[in-house]
Amino acid sequence: MKKLALTLTACALAQTTLAAHADTSSVTVYGVIDMSMVYTSKVGPTNASRVSLDSGDAMASRIGFRGKEDLGGGLSAIFQLENGFSADDGAMATPGTLFDRKSVVGLSGRYGTLTVGRQTDYLEEIGQQYSSFQIFGGGGVRAGHFNSLDRLTGARTSNAVRFDSAEFAGFSGSLLYGFGEVAGKTSAGQAFGVGANYRHGNAGIGAAYYQSRLAADAVPASAGDTDLKTFTLGASYQAGPAKLFAAWSQVRRPTQQALSATGLVAITSATRANVFDVGVNYALDARLHLLASVIHDRADLARAGAGATRGHTTQLNLGVDYFLSKRTDVYAMASRQSASDVINPGVISAAYSSAPSDDSSQNVLRVGVRHKF
Repeated sequence: MKKLALTLTACALAQTTLAAHADTSSVTVYGVIDMSMVYTSKVGPTNASRVSLDSGDAMASRIGFRGKEDLGGGLSAIFQLENGFSADDGAMATPGTLFDRKSVVGLSGRYGTLTVGRQTDYLEEIGQQYSSFQIFGGGGVRAGHFNSLDRLTGARTSNAVRFDSAEFAGFSGSLLYGFGEVAGKTSAGQAFGVGANYRHGNAGIGAAYYQSRLAADAVPASAGDTDLKTFTLGASYQAGPAKLFAAWSQVRRPTQQALSATGLVAITSATRANVFDVGVNYALDARLHLLASVIHDRADLARAGAGATRGHTTQLNLGVDYFLSKRTDVYAMASRQSASDVINPGVISAAYSSAPSDDSSQNVLRVGVRHKF
């Protein structure tokens, strides 16, 4: 009887301990499934039109796991694992990389959050608040943003340490350092990012900078040479039902070599680009939003021979977004991308994946549904 009582007491204590642990820990499964019917005019090499069923043009389809454990004293252990996938065929967004969007563990407290692993830098937060990315999706504006070389639509750094401060009097900031992990040369593959944001009432303003270095020699450049420098300044203002936003990005590519080709070339071969993005999200009511933006990309083309040394693209976007609930919406979006002195990069997804074969203008119409869980 005593042994039975001791056993029952031990079980009760174990159950109490597990319950207490469960009360201070949580794991959340979340995700997004975004699908749209897409009409695209002038897809190379014949510049014929195309109709497709796309995943993630308005918001990247994903599934993720987020966890938190209370360690006491205002400190928590956290983790986040996030995988991108194509809902139209079930394929991984990045073959061979399970958690391509995020894979981090860290600590969070009253002064901020520290995470280590594969993650974005603060330029993505700037893009989510102050660029067309927030309303038309990364897949619909990435090409117009210099193929996301300005990093506003989300670009990842592996082997990275990031610290995000808590918000104090409207101010918040972020630092990121990416280890190159190349033996004998610390600078090879190294990355660095910094950003800050200020919010007050209906207004917000933020800026961020990122640079990365080559991980290996790319003759005549050497491992450790700076490969990318990008800076963005953005702002927004909520004027009644209308959110107005604007962003300016400058991208520099010091190791990009001069072009020997004549005639039209890809805008992504530029050594420097300035991207201007302005738009509005107008809420007719809580459910119905009217969307509009313009993205203009001006690029400097280094030439070893004859040809234009400057090219530009302009993308016009219009849309309607109707929220059936807090988690489900349907949308219709129209975009027109025009180019001058460069090959048109196209509208959808990465630059030149569904683009004209020349500088012809491209029109894209998307009608889709998005569900968040």
